[in-house]
Amino acid sequence: MSLAYRGGVRLKLLLRPGWLVLAFVVVAFAVACFTLLAPWQFQRHDERKATNTAVQNSFDAPPAPIGSVPPDQWRRVTLAGTYLPDGEALARLRTVQGNAAFEVLTPFRLTDGSVVLVDRGYVRPAEGVSVPNYAPAPAGEVNLLARVRIGESTDRQAFEEDGHRQVYAIDPAVVGRAASLNIRPGYVQLEAGSPGVLGVLPLPQLEVGPFLSYALQWIAFGAMALLGLIYFTWREIKPGGSLAEETKTRRKSVSEILAEDEARERAASS
Repeated sequence: MSLAYRGGVRLKLLLRPGWLVLAFVVVAFAVACFTLLAPWQFQRHDERKATNTAVQNSFDAPPAPIGSVPPDQWRRVTLAGTYLPDGEALARLRTVQGNAAFEVLTPFRLTDGSVVLVDRGYVRPAEGVSVPNYAPAPAGEVNLLARVRIGESTDRQAFEEDGHRQVYAIDPAVVGRAASLNIRPGYVQLEAGSPGVLGVLPLPQLEVGPFLSYALQWIAFGAMALLGLIYFTWREIKPGGSLAEETKTRRKSVSEILAEDEARERAASS
């Protein structure tokens, strides 16, 4: 049998349905890695970088009077007005630096008459879950330095416990309804040194996340799948490959073995 003929036989064996399905699945997986999965993770990486850049710009921007600049998250603003302690509420079930906390929310009337919700910072629970004693908001007109925050949302209303109005989320609408005040959307978080500040809430840590490494992993997975397909294809079509017809031994079935034994016995007895 010529080498050309044997090579043709081995190549034809690679066209069997089982091998073609396997090759299709591997190629489809690799294409998905290169065109869908890796680009998706690259996109998430770029989005996270853009978000971090915007937040960092807000961190570094000089303070401006509230209402004079766009309400970008974490933008520093100045406020002038008076606290409205009767409308105060505590945000419960909060976590600050890994430990339980209440955040103290006090409405603040600006000099133009509008009301904004001020997060004065956090206090730690007393005796596990009880509201501790903490300093009240100062009376009279004060000037505040704070950072703009996007309000949270909840469908749970304010309630009274331990002699304090409490809420489950920093939702200005919920606090406003409980205090009969028209509080503007969003809220501000006090900076250190501002009148009425309690435990200063930390700024978020800016991280790009694992998306870039995930993208590179998908590229590696796609490349390994293609290389594996190429390797096993080469192994099967080379002389002596397991698909080669001349070296492939078919395993006999039990019925075939029994038939051969019976034939040998008849031949021996005749």
